[in-house]
Amino acid sequence: MDKYKLDGHKLMYHVDRVRDWLHGETVYPIYIEVSPSGACNQRCVFCGLDFMKYQARFLNEDVLSERLAEMGDLGVKAISYSGEGEPLLHKEIGDIIIDTNEAGIDAAIMTNGVFLDRLFISYEILEALTWVKVSINAATKETYTKIHCSNPNDFYRVMTNLRNIVALKQNSCYPFTIGVQFLLLPENSQEVAMLAQMVKDIGVDYFVVKPYSRHLLSSNSRYDDIKYETYFSQLSCLEELNDDHFNVVVRWLSMKKWDTPSRSYERCLALPFWSYIDSGGNVWGCSTRLGDDRFYYGNINKETFQDIWEGEKRKTSLKWVVQSLDCSTCRINCRMDEINRYLWELIHPSQHNNFI
Repeated sequence: MDKYKLDGHKLMYHVDRVRDWLHGETVYPIYIEVSPSGACNQRCVFCGLDFMKYQARFLNEDVLSERLAEMGDLGVKAISYSGEGEPLLHKEIGDIIIDTNEAGIDAAIMTNGVFLDRLFISYEILEALTWVKVSINAATKETYTKIHCSNPNDFYRVMTNLRNIVALKQNSCYPFTIGVQFLLLPENSQEVAMLAQMVKDIGVDYFVVKPYSRHLLSSNSRYDDIKYETYFSQLSCLEELNDDHFNVVVRWLSMKKWDTPSRSYERCLALPFWSYIDSGGNVWGCSTRLGDDRFYYGNINKETFQDIWEGEKRKTSLKWVVQSLDCSTCRINCRMDEINRYLWELIHPSQHNNFI
């Protein structure tokens, strides 16, 4: 049961935006992923953005606040603060979340949870959040330390923070959803059921198990030969934990696509509907192609978001992507994969599609 559609896509809920795109109009992104911090306090063995070098750079909160107000007016619906670093290392992350909400944009945060208590300082921050997802990839201190390459005390600190944020939510009826993400690896596969039970007992809303996906620029090749089908029988037992208050999501589809890569589309069509902003303020069309100038649109420290989105760099990029990008060179389980499948079928419908 994938209550939150974490293994699929949600573009069908934005019919007006898709309609405008089909008619050739300029559409603004529904969703943007933003990296407020390039720095990170951990060095996870699976990190897909290791090539970014964990730079100690941070988005300017004043500039971002202006851009957020502009993005809200332009129709951006949601922003997830995550990306190449740990977002909670940004000193003004609470103000950024509040600014996002005040701009009429859903605000979420993906974190390793070590500094999760920095969200507790203000009820305004907690009220402004749509969801919080914590990356926890082991159920024991020893395995956690090896996988996260972290301070040995981080595991206990993260679990304490998780208990506290659940208690805050329950006691004050905050509206945000709390999830835990587990990236399945050979080193932690024996602890997945243990962690699922632990976080259910704590009271989180959901637990998602996802496969590894190597970034094209990552130097890490240690997991390239994983075969997820060997874990299917083990993972199927997790769904017994589902009830009215707790949802286990095993990303079966993504795992099958990792084991047997295939694409039903020939071109990438999804880029008009999302974007990525790195910790230097650079706006990119694709997070898999960071550093590739063909996907660089501009910088929010130098231009308004509207000027960037309607600028020549983006127009040239989209034209090249649709006409020339070979999707077979793209990342397996690209974030836009399911959206691309959906859009490709819309413009290349199957036979007899009127017999609904």
